[in-house]
Amino acid sequence: MLHRPQSTAEALQLLGQDGATILAGGTDIFPAHVDRPPPKALVDISQLPGMRGLSRDGRTLRIGAATTWTDIARADLPPAFDMLRQAALEVGAQQIQNRGTIGGNLCNASPAADGVPPLLALNAEVELVSNRGPRLLALQDFLIGNRRTARAPDEIMTAIMIDDDLPDAQSTFVKLGARKYLVISIVMIAALVEMDSDGRIRDARIAIGSASAVARRMHALEQRLAGMMPGSSVANAVTDDMLADLSPIDDIRATAGYRRDAAAELLRRTLAALRHDARQHA
Repeated sequence: MLHRPQSTAEALQLLGQDGATILAGGTDIFPAHVDRPPPKALVDISQLPGMRGLSRDGRTLRIGAATTWTDIARADLPPAFDMLRQAALEVGAQQIQNRGTIGGNLCNASPAADGVPPLLALNAEVELVSNRGPRLLALQDFLIGNRRTARAPDEIMTAIMIDDDLPDAQSTFVKLGARKYLVISIVMIAALVEMDSDGRIRDARIAIGSASAVARRMHALEQRLAGMMPGSSVANAVTDDMLADLSPIDDIRATAGYRRDAAAELLRRTLAALRHDARQHA
């Protein structure tokens, strides 16, 4: 049975039913049930007030969980968010981007979810609501494994919250796959750098997806890059030990070894591109 609640309170009440499943864009739910019985109850939250759209409160950007990838791709956002807009254009094909939601992408918790690396690099938090009240959880704590999240069964993700704290940063997103559209990534890189007045890297944030059960921030590499001048040393900073936290697997798309090598090469190319962009905007 399909329910379309008109308020969050009504949605939470319906979610308490046995076998109830949250539905937003449906681009993950429906393909997953092609060859098995559908959920007993689908609770469509896509029309709830405040669930779709982008808004600001000071320096905090709020993205409603039912905001589509097309909405994000077309949004007027600062350069630090370019990687998120670029990732939005890599989700499925245009029809999927028109229906799929950012909240659904996170709650599905695929290791290859395109939205996760840029949101990790932006230090995003997720807003969860239940009858116990709301809570904020860092995205890195929300994603706890392959298809596993810290969302309680009686909670609804209502928004993604991001502090726009790097107004002069440049960012980019790179996805490696077998073709351009409708492809699950082999590996993904989201990277952001901010330069200081001397042309050195003041802040670097890098996340890699499809190379572990959960996309990972490269904290050791970020620390190594801090204070560096643009040049060959930036690319040379990407060494095997910097990728030690990754745990790629062999599957139909690539071997673990190929994923690790591809991640290193994409990182070098990404940092070179960001170095060029940052110097242009300095």
